[in-house]
Amino acid sequence: MRGSGVFTAALARPSHEPVPITPRKSYRPAMHDKFTMMTTGPVERLVLRMAAPTIAMMLISAIYNMADTYYVGGLGTSATAAVGVSFSLMALIQAVGFFFGHGAGNYIARELGAQRYDNAGRMAATGFATTLSVGAALAAAGLANLDHLAELLGSTPTILPHAREYLFYILVAMPWMASSFTLNNLLRFQGSAVYGMIGMASGAVLNIILDPIFIFVLDMGVGGAGLATMISQMVGFSLLLRGCARPGNIRIRPGNIRPSLAAYREIAMGGFPSLCRQGLAGTATIVLNHTAAGFGDAAVAAIAIVQRVGMFAGSALIGFGQGFQPVCGFNYGAGLYARVGRAFFFCVKTSSVALVFIAAVGAVFASEIVALFRRDDPRVIEIGTLALRLQCLTFPLSGWIILNNMMLQTIGKAWRASVLALARQGLFLMPVLFALTPRFGVLGIQLAQPGADAATFFLSLWMGTGVLREMREMEERPPPPCEPDPAALEGRAAVWEG
Repeated sequence: MRGSGVFTAALARPSHEPVPITPRKSYRPAMHDKFTMMTTGPVERLVLRMAAPTIAMMLISAIYNMADTYYVGGLGTSATAAVGVSFSLMALIQAVGFFFGHGAGNYIARELGAQRYDNAGRMAATGFATTLSVGAALAAAGLANLDHLAELLGSTPTILPHAREYLFYILVAMPWMASSFTLNNLLRFQGSAVYGMIGMASGAVLNIILDPIFIFVLDMGVGGAGLATMISQMVGFSLLLRGCARPGNIRIRPGNIRPSLAAYREIAMGGFPSLCRQGLAGTATIVLNHTAAGFGDAAVAAIAIVQRVGMFAGSALIGFGQGFQPVCGFNYGAGLYARVGRAFFFCVKTSSVALVFIAAVGAVFASEIVALFRRDDPRVIEIGTLALRLQCLTFPLSGWIILNNMMLQTIGKAWRASVLALARQGLFLMPVLFALTPRFGVLGIQLAQPGADAATFFLSLWMGTGVLREMREMEERPPPPCEPDPAALEGRAAVWEG
């Protein structure tokens, strides 16, 4: 990229030493105020402040995802299964948005913590533009092979007509949908989660309003649910882009788009764990759909309902973890490792208490919860009730698993974060599913997720304690000399090379 006019960002101090403020043309007082707040305020209060909008956003988003299933449930079991089949594509779209959003966002949080604001602005523009381009390319490929895609996702002959209608609109919205996830994460990692909440929540509320109008009033059926989702995603995207232009946030400027191998390497390091986690969630859903299809549309619909309910139950936890991530990124970038550990344990303790309560409620009222979506199909209720109760057994372990994964990802431990992200839906879920289903039938499908969760917990326990020990040792090291050794800096390439 030589000659492109971009700057060289040399790291003048070791990563564990806070970088002093230096006057510069691009210095932004609002961002410095945010840096001071993130690195000096009580971490518990900061996490709660950052988490409040992300929890609200995740809950509203989960509700609107459940809304499609709820309203379409009135059209029959096959229609409900069609939305469940399409959910795997939604997870893959989310994986694309999270890959670029978390990859760019983790880097941005560390750069803002080190007060390198120009780097952060270029990464934000590059991550956003790339998401939009990749989303458009994938959408075109999907629309050109719509029926094959529906079958690949797990549609049976009776589910296929409904899935085709719904998927068409989801694919049209794909570039904006993926980019919305990226923009939301870019805002969140800057400590501006409230703007992300406004954009995502507005689209979610609009979707809930439009669903019954298009499905029943205009008699569009499953296609109406897809159209409602498409319109709401476009509105949410516009509001998120507007939020990036607010004072104190990194504005998405076309002139800041700087694609380079080094930039994409940084995105891959920070975003690959999310791609693994969300991509495998979509892949695992496809495998579950194909496996459940052997036991009829009722099994596909039941598993789809339990997945949506599980996503809703876990959305508050994910939102809480997303509030932790900017606090973690800023303080890790500033070399304040004790604050990172303190914030992490606060989140684990708080979330574990809440998850025990949620799991107890879910287990007691499992049949009533499943019946909300398919009250007139006893087989769906029977399969879904046991699946939900079994998942509630291991649900309290999710706090440690998810927060560990988010911490590893945010501090740049890409390899460990990726392995942990792969574990739940890949390393453990699919082998357990393939081992148990031939022997136990539907029960094997119902046991697969809780079995994978238990195995993932023990893996994350080992990984998380090791990283926390490393940070404690770095915190206890004596401070380095004021002037860094030039030899120690040799070979530390900048992301943006002139």
